[in-house]
Amino acid sequence: MRLLVASDLHGSPEAAAFLRRRCEELLPDMLVLLGDYLYHGPRNPLPSSYGPPSVVSVFADFDTPIVAVRGNCDAEVDLMLLPFAVEDSAVIAADGLRIVAQHGHHLPSCPPIPGVRPGDVVLSGHTHIPRGETVDGVHFWNPGSTTLPKGGFPASYGVFEAGAFRVFGLDGRLLLEHRPSAA
Repeated sequence: MRLLVASDLHGSPEAAAFLRRRCEELLPDMLVLLGDYLYHGPRNPLPSSYGPPSVVSVFADFDTPIVAVRGNCDAEVDLMLLPFAVEDSAVIAADGLRIVAQHGHHLPSCPPIPGVRPGDVVLSGHTHIPRGETVDGVHFWNPGSTTLPKGGFPASYGVFEAGAFRVFGLDGRLLLEHRPSAA
């Protein structure tokens, strides 16, 4: 199974269009979106290409199935505009792994986490910083942010395929790789 994973678009139509192109090129089984779709947030700068209505338009006729979770900047009124369902969390079964997707603003950074057991993957955004590591048997993956990266990282997205989670810069450069079996 191939998953394209992205988080923290924060109203950037450029990021949404990038994800559309990557879906057309990679043909993932699903696009997993980890929250913060339209609003930039009170502590973030305004993205250079801020246009929430354009983000909605990009996703309006999307062909790839989307699994989406709610972020801390996602107001109910904004979510009503999105052409896909948004849940508080989602569980995805992929290549023998149980992947628990949440935005991350309510998650501790290490176990124990309610409902998560050793061997599970916690897939989250929120920090805008890529992550791929195992702590006490739980795998933590974060694709970073497509729009407002932090921690000195470039804007990025993730791909899960063949048992590995990889984070790439928007320029295609590999930033990190994590394999649960190697942990």
